[in-house]
Amino acid sequence: MTDTRKQATEAAAPTPPITGRHAAGEDPAKREQILDGAKRIFMGKGFDAASMNDVAREAGVSKGTIYVYFQNKEDLFADLIERERTRFALSTRDALEKPAGVEDALFHFGMTFCQHMMNDDVICSMRSVIGVIDRMPGLARRFFSSESVNVRSVLRDYLEMQRMQGKLAIDDTDLAARQLIDMCSGSYFKLRLFGEMKKPPPREELDRVIGSAVRVFMAAYRRAA
Repeated sequence: MTDTRKQATEAAAPTPPITGRHAAGEDPAKREQILDGAKRIFMGKGFDAASMNDVAREAGVSKGTIYVYFQNKEDLFADLIERERTRFALSTRDALEKPAGVEDALFHFGMTFCQHMMNDDVICSMRSVIGVIDRMPGLARRFFSSESVNVRSVLRDYLEMQRMQGKLAIDDTDLAARQLIDMCSGSYFKLRLFGEMKKPPPREELDRVIGSAVRVFMAAYRRAA
């Protein structure tokens, strides 16, 4: 190749992209910044009263930047709920992995589940979800989808592993997971959600209720020697 042709080829070649920069809507740190701001706004005002201007001010970004990452307020809210759900599910997975014995693992799962579900922020979030469920039916499907990581699927997978190892005798691990979750909550979650209980139950009461739930669960599903 002559020098002239070589220079022409190099001139026609595309300029390498500048590294270290994200394309529009693809910066994970910026996305998290927006979601964090949205969380504070939705918690304080609720979904209906919150505006994208509120979120922009709280997150420290322009409203135009928000629309680069999220189509509308509904999309932002749905992604926030999904992020929080995934984080919660992963925390319950950690609770199951730390203890060595099945009973201890289930107790730690139950405690992690109840302490999270009954705190003020989560109760506020759940009320917001219930308030928009008729307008956003897809939100419930995303929240409880069996194809995504959620608390029930984490517990179900753990129970399935224990069944395969011969420690538990369970025919339907999904049903068993729902049973344990309901027993651990001891109806307190519903009382908190609907305003009958203003504060979360004390740790001593959770110890008693969750301990009893695990004993009942193991009596039903422990594999006989």
